[in-house]
Amino acid sequence: MGCILTQEGFAGLMRELAKSYRLYGPVNKAGEGRFAGIDVVRYDFIRQAEELVLDRKSDYAFKEILTPLSETLFYFTENQVKEADMEMQEVLVFLRSCDLHAVRRLDQMYLHNGPAEDPFYRRVREKLHFVLIGCQKSGPDCFCVDMGTNRCEEGYVFSIDNIDESYRFEVKDEAFLPFFAAQGCTEAPVTPRYVTENAVHVEVPETVPLSICKSKLWDEYSVRCINCGRCNFVCPTCTCYTMQDAYYTDNGKVGERRRVAASCMVDGYTNVAGGGQYRKSNGERMRFKVLHKVYDFRRRFGYDMCVGCGRCDMVCPEYISFSACINKLARTVKEETT
Repeated sequence: MGCILTQEGFAGLMRELAKSYRLYGPVNKAGEGRFAGIDVVRYDFIRQAEELVLDRKSDYAFKEILTPLSETLFYFTENQVKEADMEMQEVLVFLRSCDLHAVRRLDQMYLHNGPAEDPFYRRVREKLHFVLIGCQKSGPDCFCVDMGTNRCEEGYVFSIDNIDESYRFEVKDEAFLPFFAAQGCTEAPVTPRYVTENAVHVEVPETVPLSICKSKLWDEYSVRCINCGRCNFVCPTCTCYTMQDAYYTDNGKVGERRRVAASCMVDGYTNVAGGGQYRKSNGERMRFKVLHKVYDFRRRFGYDMCVGCGRCDMVCPEYISFSACINKLARTVKEETT
């Protein structure tokens, strides 16, 4: 079903939804950007309709509600273990098509990447429902069209588009129809907006020879990359983490275990017992990241991990373009296989 609401109707809809759900979406944070006086759009809980940013892609991904930067999993004493409590209310997450495709990647890694599901991820995931924000135009760094993530047709309870001072919704889940009916919505055919063209294009190689691991392609990143890890932390599909135990007592028997976001690009992530370290140079780390995003993940699961949101390009302090990395990889593969 499709319906249209006025601005007042949309504000009323959000107020009513907030009574049954926690609302989580992109919010403009004035003056909280990377430079003084610069705004940033990042995810936060929403209290009223005016806070929701619909006309700009968020600078940071939605994933912190599913995989927080630091999450306490359980508490322990000398002879007891207790799982950390969690917020029990259902959550509506407002996100764009590329991020909704990213949810599939996160589910793949945490729920279908081995003999057992991650129970801590599962208990949060079951509380989330997704609202698709229609894309009216592509961002300058986006390459979602070439990655096949520019459009979603399932996985959301309803969509939202702001067009000509009215709000248009495609309601997929009938459980939400009463919320719209209560605001006096006008029924009409609605199709969520999606982009069909990006300024940035990528060519993803179908196969990659083993010789690419020794290619000089990666050498430039040993010089340019400063291994800050920003590209990983803004990426909606990066899932790497480490475990930390925080002890409350000197005997080391009372404390909590935390899952903390980690990064394949940060120094120390591949350290192992005995002082060994895999992928010491930044070029080697870039090789690992690029191949995992557009080749290794696909070999295992049948589709690419990267969704083409372009956030890594936006946030890199050294102006390293991930889309350019993909295209350099494709050119080098052609050179080595012809």
